[in-house]
Amino acid sequence: MAKKPFTPIPPMAELPPAEEIDVREILDKYLAGEIDLICVLGPTASGKTRYAVRLAREINALLEEIPDQVRDDGIEGSDRNVIADPTGNPSGRAEIISADSRQVYRGMDIGTGKDLSEYEEIPYHLMDIVDAGVKYNIFEYQRDFETVYKDIRDRGGIPILCGGSGLYIEAATCGYSLPEVQPDPQLRAELEKKTDEELVAQLASLKPLHNTTDYDTRKRLIRALEIAIYEDEHPVQRTSFLPKNTYYIGTLVTREERNARIDRRLNARIEEGMVEEIRGLIEGTHPALAPDHRPIPAEDLIYYGLEYKFVTQHVIGELSLEEMRTQLATAIHQFAKRQMTWFRGMERKGIRIHWTEV
Repeated sequence: MAKKPFTPIPPMAELPPAEEIDVREILDKYLAGEIDLICVLGPTASGKTRYAVRLAREINALLEEIPDQVRDDGIEGSDRNVIADPTGNPSGRAEIISADSRQVYRGMDIGTGKDLSEYEEIPYHLMDIVDAGVKYNIFEYQRDFETVYKDIRDRGGIPILCGGSGLYIEAATCGYSLPEVQPDPQLRAELEKKTDEELVAQLASLKPLHNTTDYDTRKRLIRALEIAIYEDEHPVQRTSFLPKNTYYIGTLVTREERNARIDRRLNARIEEGMVEEIRGLIEGTHPALAPDHRPIPAEDLIYYGLEYKFVTQHVIGELSLEEMRTQLATAIHQFAKRQMTWFRGMERKGIRIHWTEV
């Protein structure tokens, strides 16, 4: 038998460079009105939930120092609302809003990795808000996000969006109208004739320059200007109260470590009772279901994908436990890769993500 020709394994995509995140600088930007939302995003098993909780605690600790600073610096107007509510009570603190397309469902806990114990004293939102079996959609999420986001801001809190569902993140932070700006060779040729100073001045006339990352290289500067010109000519329609200036933080982990974490976490979830949880949903015996709730058909759970697809197939006898474990691990590895592809695509659209190792 002739040997098959050797096919080299394609190289893995390079990871974005890691940054050190300065929490005080982020808080200062928020208090100054330069940003109005912090978003922690990353692929599954990258540690984003734990990082978001730690970030919230660090912000809360810094906020304890704010009152004296306010008196010293004379911060006035809307910025003061971040520090104290209109009744004079102590201010709100950092609160986390989930951006996970499956953690909205009641009873889908182990499979979605809610890990609610990690939050402890940090308030969280948009989890357990609809019954399992319901097909919750992106437009409902945007509506519910807007309600929660406005409430946190009105109470003087600091919202932190945390999740890995790229579509939900864009719906919340881009009004789900993020334009796909294609390269414009003619415009780029015109911009190349200008000096960096002229390009920066033109960009500043079209959008606020909150940091130098928009123009730390000439290539990035021209791309940012290309997007800003397009958006100026094609105004993006947003709903009434969505964030306009989000500070994005990405949790960075190598593919090898990410896959190893996925495998360890999958084994742990099976041990914690993930199969029993999904069997309870199918049989209608899960304690999170209302007494009059019907059993959830297997095809409805399969619709949710990943854990709920493969474990359901195991529960109804289509897959053995080992087949389920192997196929599910592979599917989650592929899903995490697609998540990273989505986030890198956001960067190509002009969104600045500050990647950090956690």
